[in-house]
Amino acid sequence: MKSDELADHLFTAVLGTFDVLGVHIGSSFGLYDLLTEQPHTSAEAAAAAGMAERYCREWLEQQTVAGLIDVDDPALPAPERRYTLPAEHAPVLCDRDSLSYFTPFARVVAAAAVQLPALLEAYRTGGGVGWHEYGEVMRTGQADANRPLFLHVLGSDWLPALPAAHRALTAGGRVADIGCGDGWSAIGIALAYPNARVDGFDLDPASIEAARANAAGYGLGDRVRFHHADVADLTAAERYDLVTAFECVHDMPDPVGVLRAARAMARPDGTVLVMDERVPETFSGPGDPVEQLMYGMSLLICLPDGLSHAGSVGTGTVMRPDTLRRYAHEAGFARLEVLDIDHDLFRLYQLHP
Repeated sequence: MKSDELADHLFTAVLGTFDVLGVHIGSSFGLYDLLTEQPHTSAEAAAAAGMAERYCREWLEQQTVAGLIDVDDPALPAPERRYTLPAEHAPVLCDRDSLSYFTPFARVVAAAAVQLPALLEAYRTGGGVGWHEYGEVMRTGQADANRPLFLHVLGSDWLPALPAAHRALTAGGRVADIGCGDGWSAIGIALAYPNARVDGFDLDPASIEAARANAAGYGLGDRVRFHHADVADLTAAERYDLVTAFECVHDMPDPVGVLRAARAMARPDGTVLVMDERVPETFSGPGDPVEQLMYGMSLLICLPDGLSHAGSVGTGTVMRPDTLRRYAHEAGFARLEVLDIDHDLFRLYQLHP
């Protein structure tokens, strides 16, 4: 890449960073929801959002210049201009159920940026930044980013592609969801299979508390239970028809130990399913946007989280299939199968005993 092309590339990246952080500001104050209801002046939006008018006006103008929202007449004096969110932008910026919903990713970036001093120290010493240190903004951003996928695709499209698991869950089988986070994968499975029972496991107490509240909100407290536990330490694990680990194996300090536990938790005819990032199979230099995204997540979040634990293998976000295959083999699985399920960001694996 020539020097002028590199400068243009980085300048575009700077603009994108400002846009993403602006999205986080707007979503934090509920401004996108307001602007879908009716046009607002800066004073009206500020009053409704609980925001200082001068900051709100600057945000509205920046968002308009960036092309995210519309203004009725830019020639009017600033206090008289009225702003709206175009209907076609609502799925991206404020529809929590949309598969295009983007604002959680803005939350993730903002939460990572807050940790830059701690990240620099970790890079110097070889230490880490634990998941809990990123706080609620990171936790809910990660959870809400995958929520539409888990609620609307996992149970309707992905699990039916696994015949044994589909039959078992339809008949009232049991699921262990490892690394369940805020519970949306467990909830999605329970909604898709009304006879199934799901146990979710996670090391983060705040995630478990949120998961229990989310399940209760869907009336699933009788079929979905969440446990603050490390499955690698469970000595009397129950047996399950389906054991899942969605987008979490690459974060684990001891993935082999967890996969070994997953193997023990599955019934002899059970299914072990792992979802992780769809990165290229080998490192080859300049990469596609997905690989670039995953390396960015690894630099700022996943690798520092993994290395915050003593003895961590330090996988990082960019876990290629051969790495997971090696972990699975060391955990006692005979074979790893890449499932024929297409998704831009994720690859699904079935681990066979």
